[in-house]
Amino acid sequence: MKIGVLGGGQLARMLSLAGTPLGVDFVFLCQAHDACAATVGEHLHARFDDKAALEQLATQVDLLTYEFESVPAESVEYLGSRLPVYPPPGALATARDRWHEKTLFNELGIKTADFINLNSFEDLQQAVPRIGLPAIIKTRTEGYDGKGQRLIRDESELAAAWEAMLDVPAIIEAFVPFAREVSIIAARSVSGELAFYPLTENEHRDGILRKSTALANDPMQGLAESYARRLLEHLDYVGVLAIEFFQVGDELLVNEMAPRVHNSGHWTIEGAETSQFENHIRAILDWPLGSTALRGHAVMLNLIGDLPDSKKILAQPHAHLHLYGKDERPGRKVGHITICAENEAEVNACIEAIGPV
Repeated sequence: MKIGVLGGGQLARMLSLAGTPLGVDFVFLCQAHDACAATVGEHLHARFDDKAALEQLATQVDLLTYEFESVPAESVEYLGSRLPVYPPPGALATARDRWHEKTLFNELGIKTADFINLNSFEDLQQAVPRIGLPAIIKTRTEGYDGKGQRLIRDESELAAAWEAMLDVPAIIEAFVPFAREVSIIAARSVSGELAFYPLTENEHRDGILRKSTALANDPMQGLAESYARRLLEHLDYVGVLAIEFFQVGDELLVNEMAPRVHNSGHWTIEGAETSQFENHIRAILDWPLGSTALRGHAVMLNLIGDLPDSKKILAQPHAHLHLYGKDERPGRKVGHITICAENEAEVNACIEAIGPV
């Protein structure tokens, strides 16, 4: 069995590391010369819109998946006419456009912050009185890790904020005074089997995820699962889906979904019976899904920009280091640490011993 992956970054790399022990081989289509997944599978070095490369990929693999949303829709459609593509192209098309995504959430009875579509600066000026300030402008496509968005606190900031959007279609949404940010990782197989991981509490800085903590028996678990189930079944989804929420009181407001394995689920490699990466592979191959049960307490720390002192981390008995084979660069995710232990005190002691990352 051979799986093709559009993308060759760390998510593709971890998919291969999970699938290889199951007897699955991987081919990655990625234009980067230094694709970090290239060491764990075959690397087709080409652009995503290179028809010859797409044809070569289609003839080499049994089915296709992807590691991020910003792949050309035409490429996915072309490959989908040749072989199975999971998650399905319809889910990808919805998730890559914030307007379509949030509209679908509301149609399914899933709450979001108030939002309005923007096609011009005049639209923005008219929307502000309805949404109120502070508010956030986000490009409809392409934005991630804090990119493609701007917080507006005062009307004097409108022109600069719109200019920062580069005059592309966007949305404005109300600022949410949330108590915490949480996410759920869910999986659905070709035959419709469902699995849900424990809710994860996430901490961001400068728009980038820094820390994820797996939560046992969280009171919002049931609501998060019900929302995920609605999306998975409506989209006839196959694979792993991540959904990010803001908690406000006893409600969850959906921020966005990601039709793929997700950074907030990296703790599952050591912290769950079956990782999100293995369950994505099981789901798209229609194999039985693995248990999502916690193995004690688990926390994930992202490594951003700089490579760590590996010896210092590995000296801690509960720490598991994952480096992605990337060069150091400000704002770049170069790896992560998972800390797993029997109790929360041991986890916290390990985090303190490691220090700032």
